[in-house]
Amino acid sequence: MKIKEIVSALERFAPLPLQDGFDNAGLQIGLTDAEATGALLCLDVTEAVLDEAIALGYNLVIAHHPLMFKGCKSITGKDYVERCILKAIKNDIVVYAMHTNLDNARNGVNFKIAEKIGLKNLRVLAPKENSLLKLVTFVPVAEADKVRRALFAAGCGNIGNYDSCSYNSEGEGTFRANAEARPFCGEIGELHREPEVRIETILPVYKEREAVKALLNAHPYEEPAFDLYPLKNDWKQMGAGLVGELEEPETELEFLKRIKRIFEVECLRHNKLSGREIEKVALCGGAGAFLLPEAIRSGADVFITGEIKYHDYFGHEEEILMAEIGHYESEQYTKEIFYSIIRDLFPNFTLQLSKINTNPIKYL
Repeated sequence: MKIKEIVSALERFAPLPLQDGFDNAGLQIGLTDAEATGALLCLDVTEAVLDEAIALGYNLVIAHHPLMFKGCKSITGKDYVERCILKAIKNDIVVYAMHTNLDNARNGVNFKIAEKIGLKNLRVLAPKENSLLKLVTFVPVAEADKVRRALFAAGCGNIGNYDSCSYNSEGEGTFRANAEARPFCGEIGELHREPEVRIETILPVYKEREAVKALLNAHPYEEPAFDLYPLKNDWKQMGAGLVGELEEPETELEFLKRIKRIFEVECLRHNKLSGREIEKVALCGGAGAFLLPEAIRSGADVFITGEIKYHDYFGHEEEILMAEIGHYESEQYTKEIFYSIIRDLFPNFTLQLSKINTNPIKYL
């Protein structure tokens, strides 16, 4: 099996266009046409992780955090990033990262955190904005089903827990074909009236090219009419953070102690305890303090994330309990997502979760 088959599976789960603007998710090092000998799954790429892959005889390392966020002007081995690049290239190791595209994806990083905590009734805390389009086209009645199926296969028509979503209304289209046309129906030079179906459906912005290609291939007309409208609707299934509910309410101290145990947190930082019961939980893996306003607006009793700045702690004691569990600690189970994606599709492929703790932060 080639590495590109694994990469394709990962990108179907968390498409690269879902990543944030600052990010550099995707292929970092290597050629994906190579045959895969095994994949090592990790949070961060370090020299120790690459040594682990070399010892196992694996030529693919899949990480959450990109090794390279920016381009390198030289590669001389002066820092750990450059040393990792040199080591990976020398040993023919492909390095691939799934970062904020996986943070924003359905069943991604935050869903894994929610699973570990035991939350139900999940919804995205900050849905993606300006990420949806409406596609409208007009098709002869007898051909409408064929075109709909092609659009759905191309990624259109997904709304929440529903797929194959469209609205269809019948009307009449008119056109006159000139001498150079090859009309599907009607005669050259004559005004033609055709019973048609107006098909409306929804799609992610990044699926536009694929959807238009599918439409043009399936539509019987030589010059299909279609419109694409940008939507202001939030994409509620994709975005940053989550909010959900516990099965049973817990005291603040009970909840924090349980979080400390689940995520193996050596030092959990939080604001003042106010005696509230914890039932509604907002969360974001990694550096998620930017979502604090959304967490408060959601009515959550607690907000859990990997990093919170000092000044962010002020003034919120009566609004929400804030719990900072560490960037590494909050995202450490991300490699289990990689494992599930690949194992489900390629059950006989060799996989291993890295045994290296890459957390650079130590506690006394």
